[in-house]
Order: sequence, then structure tokens, then C-alpha cells
Amino acid sequence: MQLSERMKAVAALVSPGSRVVDVGCDHGYLPIYLVMNKRIPSAVAMDVKSGPLSRAQENIKAHGLDTYIETRLSDGLKNLKKGEGDALIIAGMGGPLMEKILEEGKEQLTDFRELILQPQSDLGNFRRYLVREGFRIIRENMVYEEGKYYPMMKAVPGESEAYQPWEYEYGKLLLKEKHPVLKEYLKRETRLQKQILQQIQAKGSAFSREREAQIRQNQYLTEEAFKAYEM
Repeated sequence: MQLSERMKAVAALVSPGSRVVDVGCDHGYLPIYLVMNKRIPSAVAMDVKSGPLSRAQENIKAHGLDTYIETRLSDGLKNLKKGEGDALIIAGMGGPLMEKILEEGKEQLTDFRELILQPQSDLGNFRRYLVREGFRIIRENMVYEEGKYYPMMKAVPGESEAYQPWEYEYGKLLLKEKHPVLKEYLKRETRLQKQILQQIQAKGSAFSREREAQIRQNQYLTEEAFKAYEM
């Protein structure tokens, strides 16, 4: 079973021996990989759409793992019972959707020992949500694959350290560890912000001025993140 570099990095965050619940399992490759490599004993692979879930069922059966991996049609965590898993994986969704899944599944969340999360957007607000809801981010990683950057994290229940605004945006641990992929991401963000600002200034409308203020705030966060990275 071959996984993308992004999904291998997500798999590496899972604590060995955990019973995994994979929300938005798509083709089921991640739980298959984890069970085949004896990282986990079992998994529940869930998806809100029957099409991807059927493909996951076929893949799981083809690998002879239907005894170890159960598939379940579910909108988020709604069809999960408390205590059915130790590690929750949600990967490849936008931050707001992931926040919605966690918010609506608070009852089921109480029994998970760890959350493995790979949000695709709105990273700052998503990290704020985790901290506000009583989770502590203990590991972070970032992978560059096929022209895209993929940040990911492991969170556990517990009080978090204080965050600076740029640490929410770019990852407190990624900055502390001077992650090489993060540095390239910061460089790209700097270039994009400069280009967007030039385009906005050329328009000069009221809407553009509002957008300009937003970009300048983003520039400030990126500059502070660079400073923190280079300390």
C-alpha cells in the first residue's frame, strides 16, 4: 500500500496501538496503511458520502482487512459511539468544516486520547479553536507535495501555552523547530502578499482599501513569523 507523502506524514502522527477513527476516509487508504504496517489494531473508516465509502469497502476487502477495519456512513462523528476510538483522524478538509465536525461531535470527543488533524485552510482560526476548546498541540509537521503545502498537527486534551498571533497562523511548534518546509512557505506567502498588495493599490476603490488593510495585517504576521523562525 503506497501513500502520498502527505498521508504518510499524517500516519506518522498516530500513536502506535491506537484504535483509529478516520472521518472523511475517502478510499480508506490511510487505515489500510496503518493496519497493514501493524501501527494500529483496528479502525473505523467513516465518510458522509456513500460513493467514497463503497470504494473504501472494496479496498479494505481487497487487502483482506475487513475484520480489522469497519466502514460506516456518517456525517462527521454523528454515527460514532463514545469509546469506539483512541485516535481521531480528520485530514484534507477546510478548517471551518473540521471545526464544525469537532463542535458537533463534542460528546464523542471526550474519549479520544489524541486528534490527528490536517486542515487545508483557515489555519489561524482553527488553531485558536483547538486551544479555546481545551486541546494542546504537541506535534506539528508540514509537507510540500505537487505544488501545495500541507500543515498537520497532533492535539491532546490539556491546557495550552500562550500563543502569539503569528504562532496561531503559522504553527508554534513549526516555528520553534525551524521546520524547513515552513520557511519556504513563509517565503511564498511574502511574495504573494507583495503581489496582491500591488494589484490592490492599482485599483484604489473603497473595497480595495479594506482588502489592503487585511493584506497588511497578513504581512505583519508573516514578518513576525520570520523573526520568530530566525531567532
